[in-house]
Amino acid sequence: MANNERFRDSIGTINEEGKRAWIFPKKPSGRFYEYRKYVSYVLLVFLFASPFVKINGNQFLMFNVLERRFNIFGYPFWPQDFHLFVISMITGVIFVALFTVAFGRIFCGWMCPQTIFMEMVFRRIEYWIDGDRGAQMRLAKQAWNGEKIRKRLVKWSIFFLISFGIANVFLAYLISSETLLRYITDGPQQHLSTLVSLLIFTGVFYFVFAWFREQVCIIACPYGRLQGVLLDNKSIVVAYDHKRGEGDKGRKKFRKGEDREALGHGDCIDCFQCVHVCPTGIDIRNGTQLECVNCTACIDACDAIMEKVDLPKGLIRYASEDHIEKKAKFTFTPRMMGYSAVLVILTGVLVGMLFLRNDLEATILRLPGQLYERKEENIISNVYTFKLINKTTQDVEDVNFRLLSHPGKIEVVTHKNFEVPAEKLTEGTLFIEIHSADLKTDKDKLKIGVYSGQTLLETTTTRFMGPRNYY
Repeated sequence: MANNERFRDSIGTINEEGKRAWIFPKKPSGRFYEYRKYVSYVLLVFLFASPFVKINGNQFLMFNVLERRFNIFGYPFWPQDFHLFVISMITGVIFVALFTVAFGRIFCGWMCPQTIFMEMVFRRIEYWIDGDRGAQMRLAKQAWNGEKIRKRLVKWSIFFLISFGIANVFLAYLISSETLLRYITDGPQQHLSTLVSLLIFTGVFYFVFAWFREQVCIIACPYGRLQGVLLDNKSIVVAYDHKRGEGDKGRKKFRKGEDREALGHGDCIDCFQCVHVCPTGIDIRNGTQLECVNCTACIDACDAIMEKVDLPKGLIRYASEDHIEKKAKFTFTPRMMGYSAVLVILTGVLVGMLFLRNDLEATILRLPGQLYERKEENIISNVYTFKLINKTTQDVEDVNFRLLSHPGKIEVVTHKNFEVPAEKLTEGTLFIEIHSADLKTDKDKLKIGVYSGQTLLETTTTRFMGPRNYY
C-alpha cells in the first residue's frame, strides 16, 4: 500500500489548486459490469413503472408530501398512519446499516438511483457521443469548433430531455400518476404552477447529471460519511490485495519473461487501469476511501490486465481487510447480531401494526365547551363530533354507529345512515343518549362500533359526561 497519505487531504474531484478536477472515467467492461447492467435495467423499469402500476386501486408507490398521503407497495398510509411510516423508515435505515456493516457501500454501486442514472444512462450516452476517456479529454481541450459545438449541443439536448422525463416520473410519485396525466391532458396553460415546478425539477436533475455528477456521492450524500462509522476490518468491500500486489519491494511495471516473485515485486504492474476506470477518480490501491462507491469497475479492469499478463485474477476483489491480512473468513460479528436483533424486533412490530390497522378509521370526540343535557325520564345526552377516514378505493355505504359498552342510542345529525366516499374524510355531529341509571361515574368510557350495514368495521372509544350526584 502506498506510504504517501496526501491523497487523504482532499477529495478526488479537487485538484491541488482547489478547483474542480473533472473526471473522465474509461468505459468499463467485464463480468461485474454486465451484472450491474442487468440489475440497473430491472431497477430502471421498476422506477419508471411504479407510479403507473396500481394494486387494489392504489398507486404502487406514492409519496404525496403536500397531502401527507403515502402508498408503499400498494398499501396506503394516511396522516393517521404516520407512526407506521416512521417505523417503516427506521426499519429501512437499520437494514441499510446492517447491510453496510456486512458488505460496505455495495448499495451505492449497484442500486442507488444516482449511480444507475449516472453510469448506466448519462455516462453511456456520453461515451456514444464523445467517445471513450482519451477522446473525451481531447474534446475538452479542443477549441470550440464545429465538431465540438455539435457534440455538446446533441449531448446537452439529450441530457435535458432525459432530465425532463425523470422530472415527470418524479412528479408522478409526488402528486400521483392520475393527476399528472390529467395535467398533461389539460395542457400546461391550465397548470402553470405545476409546469414551473416540473421545469425546476428538470433543471435540478440536469445540473446533477450534466455537471455535479459524482460529487453527489462524495459531497452531498451522507451515506458516504457513514462508512467511517459503520465499516470495520471484517466488512466486505471492494479492496486491493496489497499483500499480493505490493510484495516486498512494491509495484513494478510489467516486463515479459522476468521473475517478479524472485525480484521481490508484487503482482501490481502499476498500469493505472483501476484509476482510469474509476467514476470518482480515486486510486483503490490506497485503501478504502470516502469516494469509493463499490461499483466494481476497478475489479473488471484489473482482472482484464491480470489475464493479459498471465497473473491470477482477484488482485482487486470483494474482500475484508482481515481476509487480506490474516486470510480470515467472513463471520457474523456481535455488531451484526445486534443490528439483526433490532431489525427483527422492528419488523415484527411493523407487521403486527399493519395487521391491526383498519381500512376505516373513526374518531369521536365530545364537542368542546358543551356540557351534558338532562332530558325527560333521566336521560343524559352528550353531543360529539366524528371523523371517518376511508383508506380504501371503494365507497363504504350504509354507515351507522352503535353503542357496545352501554345501553342507549346514537343519533347522527341530518342523516341516519350515510356513505363515506373512497379515500375521503367524512365529518359530522352526533348525540349519544344514556339513562342515568346505566352510568357508573361522571365520565364513563364508551365503546362505539362503526358498522356498514350489519358488518362491524371499526371500534373506537370516547368519554361520556354525566352528573356527579347519581351514584
